[in-house]
Amino acid sequence: MRDRLITHLRAPALSLAYGLLWMGLYLISQAYWFLPAGLRFGAFLLAPRKLWPWLIGAEWAAALLMHLWIRPLPDIPIVLWATLLQPLIVAGVIAIMRRSKFSLRLWPPKRLGQLLLTALIASTAVTLVNAPVLGPISRIVISNRPIALANIMLGDYLGILLIAPVLVLLLRAPPNEHDGKQLLFDITFFLLPVIFSVLLLLNYGIPLGRYATVLTLIPVIYLAFRHGWRGASLALLASSAAITLRTGGLDIRADQPAAAQLFLAVAGTGALLLGAATDALRQSSARLAHQNKLLEEANLRLDQLSHRLARAARGNLRKEEYDRRWIAAELHDELSQNLTAIQIQIKLEQPRLEQVGLIDIAHSINQLIQRMRHSVRHLLDTLQPSVLNEFGLARALEEGPIQALVRSSGMTYHLDIYGDLRTLDDDMRIAIYRIIQEAATNAVRHAKASIFNVRLRVGCHGNRTLALVKLVDNGIGLAPGHNRDQGRGLTGMRNRVLALGGTIHLRNHHDGLQIHVLLQQPLSDEDE
Repeated sequence: MRDRLITHLRAPALSLAYGLLWMGLYLISQAYWFLPAGLRFGAFLLAPRKLWPWLIGAEWAAALLMHLWIRPLPDIPIVLWATLLQPLIVAGVIAIMRRSKFSLRLWPPKRLGQLLLTALIASTAVTLVNAPVLGPISRIVISNRPIALANIMLGDYLGILLIAPVLVLLLRAPPNEHDGKQLLFDITFFLLPVIFSVLLLLNYGIPLGRYATVLTLIPVIYLAFRHGWRGASLALLASSAAITLRTGGLDIRADQPAAAQLFLAVAGTGALLLGAATDALRQSSARLAHQNKLLEEANLRLDQLSHRLARAARGNLRKEEYDRRWIAAELHDELSQNLTAIQIQIKLEQPRLEQVGLIDIAHSINQLIQRMRHSVRHLLDTLQPSVLNEFGLARALEEGPIQALVRSSGMTYHLDIYGDLRTLDDDMRIAIYRIIQEAATNAVRHAKASIFNVRLRVGCHGNRTLALVKLVDNGIGLAPGHNRDQGRGLTGMRNRVLALGGTIHLRNHHDGLQIHVLLQQPLSDEDE
């Protein structure tokens, strides 16, 4: 019941407050601006449409009371008609602009421009519609009607510039606590001292008084830069209020206020646009900073993921090498020993085989076992070359199974090594050996080459150990359209390179294939 009562009393209370505020602003308006026009525009801009009839009625009653209070007018119907038309016109203009998808907001600059255009249209429409009755109801003696109408239109527009942004600030877009404190500080220690200085200059009359009017723009522009459209609107209102109080308010009428009005209209519009542009720039900077922060966090997550993937890839390579060692050990312990046992057994049974005439079969079996032992030895060297573990990478490349494989196929083998290979860890040594081994196998089996060159460079860059491997043969190269990601050999090479955070490039040249591999020794898990 209480909430329903508050809901029913809300519209009358708001209309009463609107009417009293309208009359109060009417009293402090002067020749340069008509503040009730700004209150009217801001009220219709912010209030829901269901409250518009209450606002129109409140302004109608307030205007009638003001006209009767200041001076009884002979033609009350004309007064009522003119007073009623003004809020209806403003409400109609705002409604049309909303239907035209105009965004009646004070930010960003494009939308503020739309709002200022709406204010100018509303001021012009009110002036033109009420032009026939301005003579009877105006206290201004109209000697030059077009100039007088322009003054009235600019006065309404200036009233909107002074009041409407402040209403939006108070009711729709108040600053946060931090910005509010900064704004209050600048108003207290910059705006008010400047206004006080301007008021002192006004005591000296012309020409210092004219310069004082220009000086009022200094705090407006400063606050527009510092606090956006909020600072500009408050500075405009404060400067105008100070000048109004100094000049006596309603009783002062300038002989030719058009130039001053035009100056104030241009300056006020520019200040608000500057403030809106400042706000838009700050919001854009804040969004950019936020996006950069998100990007940095994403890059950090990607780096962490990359390190985890690299560790997993190295773990897979180590697992593969472990499996190779296990298979090599099983072949050596089981198959090699069994072949040796068979060979010994055949040698022991050789006299009996000679007696039954099967010595030829014994020789054939011995030859077959020899070939099997040679194949097993070659397989053991491929799976786990003992020379790599016993004598190191350089000796394994110079004298190990790779050079034996290449030379046994009739190819020429060249090896150049630069740098200290002792700086390489086990993962790098094994990866380099396997990459060269796979390239040599491909050259022997598929390239139809006669030369196989290996160049290995090892050096340091920062806290990283780098290894550059260049493999060249003079074979047929890669066939056109060959997918370099396919094939177990190339895939294994690529996986080893990527696991160590390196790069691999394959390209045909005029007389064969070139493979360039750059490896970087991985950081320890603690460093990552």
